[in-house]
Amino acid sequence: MKNTFMILVLSLLFVGCKQEIKPTDIEKLNGYWEITKVVFDKGEEKVYGMNENFDFFKIKGNKGTRTKVMAQLDGTFLTTDTYEDVSVRFAGEKVYLDYKTDYAKWSEELITLSDDELVVKNTENKEYHYKKAGPINILKDGKETK
Repeated sequence: MKNTFMILVLSLLFVGCKQEIKPTDIEKLNGYWEITKVVFDKGEEKVYGMNENFDFFKIKGNKGTRTKVMAQLDGTFLTTDTYEDVSVRFAGEKVYLDYKTDYAKWSEELITLSDDELVVKNTENKEYHYKKAGPINILKDGKETK
């Protein structure tokens, strides 16, 4: 009985701590995001070390794009012409990122969004955890990166 009560209290604590994402928070998506880990539906995790690939979001209002970019040693990013259109959709207390390309459409639920953390969950219940990334100048050539 004591264990049941403890589980109930912890469950309520986790449910009560869920972040509420507001329309004004959406601009925090803009910028470069580096994946840190994926949490699978059964709880196992795949942790990523340092990445050379990043997701770059450019959102204005509730519409924009997501582009895959590659970090360079001098702190710049290489990009391709490939991108995904992104729409932000508010449905009750949940927020979704709806993606569209010429070939596919899909959605991810926006779980956490802050200045330095992004968590989304896809329809397969995989959670993708990202951290905000900035340029890294490994060459130490004295040039300032942007």
